[in-house]
Amino acid sequence: MTAHLRVLRPAPNVYAFYDGRVEGYRFAEGENWVDDGALSLGIASYAVVDGEDALVYDTHISVEYAAFIRKTLTDAGVRNFTVVISHWHLDHVAGTAAFADCEIISNKRTLDHLTQRKAAIESGTSSGPPAIKPLILPTQLFEGRMQLRVGSLTIDLIEANIHSDDATVLWLASERILLAGDTLEDTVTYVGEPENFDIHLADLDRLWALNPERILPNHGDPEIIALGGYEKTFIRANQQYIRMLKRCVAESELRGKPLRDIITGPLEAGWVNLFEPYEAIHRQNVEVVLAARLS
Repeated sequence: MTAHLRVLRPAPNVYAFYDGRVEGYRFAEGENWVDDGALSLGIASYAVVDGEDALVYDTHISVEYAAFIRKTLTDAGVRNFTVVISHWHLDHVAGTAAFADCEIISNKRTLDHLTQRKAAIESGTSSGPPAIKPLILPTQLFEGRMQLRVGSLTIDLIEANIHSDDATVLWLASERILLAGDTLEDTVTYVGEPENFDIHLADLDRLWALNPERILPNHGDPEIIALGGYEKTFIRANQQYIRMLKRCVAESELRGKPLRDIITGPLEAGWVNLFEPYEAIHRQNVEVVLAARLS
């Protein structure tokens, strides 16, 4: 199951475990959240490592993937693991059972979402198959901001409302690296909570104010991730797209435009790159926004 899982090294202390964007490859036959929401777009989980200590940022799309992550890091000399969950969506929590003996950290909202949906997630009825069973819940919570030490590295956990209302990003101030989870996405963000767009935009300004030099998203181009990640303007690209979606409510002529035309500026500037499967995501985003009738 992990035949296409690639281990990338975007920074000396950072591992990226990436799969997806592999033509002709599917996790399973039939509709399933792994292929439709993760592998088709490409997905990475990360680890920040220093000596014998590792912070694993999300547990990937299955227990087998998480076990691969753990073995890779153990073989590299890691003995102490801490897991941080970026948000409650299934492609980020599916492998928690592989770290059941470790501290698993999330913000309080993430625990609330997972607790509320635990039975459905474990039965495969939350977002369809495959089921995640057992789903191991977070064991330590924070609100707002929390600081951790991984070896000699200091990592800030920052709560945000971007993409989902329970996002947690990681900020390595000494390296000026932002591990963004799903708060930023290349080609465009996946919209689940359009009623929170104004909050999303404000919290994206908070990320901009950190002044990151490199940004590592969970969904992005593996070649860019392998080379160190995205530049700070990646944030502006995602903000511009959200603002364009808001305009679609009043400006009907925007609704049917192809994604390439909607994000021409960021594409030409190289802030993001066009990946064809995001055309369908964009169409879905427009439908979600119109249904919510945002202004």
